[in-house]
Amino acid sequence: MPISTTKKMLGAALATGVILALAGCGQAPTDTKPGDKPAASNFKPCIISDDGGWNDRSFNQSAKEGLDKIVKELGVKSVELQSDSADQYGPNLEQAISQGCNYIVTVGFKLSADTIKSAKANPKVNYAIIDDLADGDSDGKPDAPNIKPLLFDTVQAAYLGGYAAASWSHEAGVDKVGTFGGLQIPPVTIFMDGFVQGVAKYNEDKGTDVKSVGWDADTQKGQMTGGFAANDTAKQTAQSILDQGVDVLLPVGGPIYQSAAAAITAQNKGTLLMGVDSDLAVSDSSVADITLVSIQKKIGEAVYSAVKDASSGKVDTTPYIGTLENGGVGLSSFHDFESKLPAGLTDELKALQEKIISGDIKVTSVSSPKA
Repeated sequence: MPISTTKKMLGAALATGVILALAGCGQAPTDTKPGDKPAASNFKPCIISDDGGWNDRSFNQSAKEGLDKIVKELGVKSVELQSDSADQYGPNLEQAISQGCNYIVTVGFKLSADTIKSAKANPKVNYAIIDDLADGDSDGKPDAPNIKPLLFDTVQAAYLGGYAAASWSHEAGVDKVGTFGGLQIPPVTIFMDGFVQGVAKYNEDKGTDVKSVGWDADTQKGQMTGGFAANDTAKQTAQSILDQGVDVLLPVGGPIYQSAAAAITAQNKGTLLMGVDSDLAVSDSSVADITLVSIQKKIGEAVYSAVKDASSGKVDTTPYIGTLENGGVGLSSFHDFESKLPAGLTDELKALQEKIISGDIKVTSVSSPKA
């Protein structure tokens, strides 16, 4: 992104042979809502994490960075409340209200029920929620008129990531890649769906038989750790995938990448990691040497733009959906692996991206945003 009502940056660019989704639009309309517009002088944005915490090197951290950036530009005060467990979501929302917050960003699918409850109880406060439509009754609309969903059709970027992983693995003569997740929720499984679809596309195009293990998109079943914590369970789950002989591994679930990296390093067989949400090689330099590429969703930029619009009175709760076309999702740089990629891969990725944007290739998931 940034997502701006006065500035559109469409598409994704190829720079030095690297696929990058750079800009954002798909833009939030700028319609204002009488009575719900905080004046700049008393604008107080706040943000609440899920239980992954601010240092997850993933969606929570990205969201906070987006808020921190706009707060600094605006010169206003904010409140940042970390949730260390799910039972803190409700109390943290209550605390945000008690501290005078009039724009509250909640980070993640898991905060949906508490966000809806708080929004209904405080109709003059505006909210944004990441990775959820806040649609408890599944009628396709947020359950409160003062909630703006920030959604991402990550399956599109994950498709490119799966294709790249298959290409790398085939070039290495391994022909096996894998993935596992934290919780079986749409923001997680959408990555996994796209990943295995991308592997299948590579096989279709090249006549190869690269296997993907850890997730079955048809049955929606696979390997999950049961949470986002980087713990022994996550490491054991990663190891169970590595034991099947994969040479590229995609962990989907914030901090669980740390457990995957530990298992990869201990095994020392040249397996590479793939990141999600943020550019992992940048956000955590300790794993840069084993991170092939990251499947990004520009959460920080979405938060930045939503808060910026709200600060100027442009309160619009139309759901935002990040795509390849508007730059809300995309692949990161391959960084140090750029010079080692299979010949022609970046051109193939660029062509695939263009076909997805044009609609010539349909890439979707049962978890794709429906708004």
